[in-house]
Amino acid sequence: MGSKYTKRYTEEFKRDAIALVDSSGKTVTAVARELGISSESLRGWYRRAKADRGVGESGELTSAEREELKRLRREVREQQQTIEILKKATAFFVKENDR
Repeated sequence: MGSKYTKRYTEEFKRDAIALVDSSGKTVTAVARELGISSESLRGWYRRAKADRGVGESGELTSAEREELKRLRREVREQQQTIEILKKATAFFVKENDR
């Protein structure tokens, strides 16, 4: 697979690269080659931008939805941990009261 080190591109660079694909009429692969980036990266950015504009594949999440999903999953995980702790505490107190 790819190296552990991944180049980080600014949002502005990504937007410009996507705009270049739209305005130049060139393929994602051709534009990526010209910019010296991987076509997989540019294809991903392009797909995400289309989804964010509401013209992506059906069922594809927007960036905002993806962020919300991450936040909600984290919240659920934290709540599940809290519930486990409360269950243990409850069991402990029930045992203490039975003595």
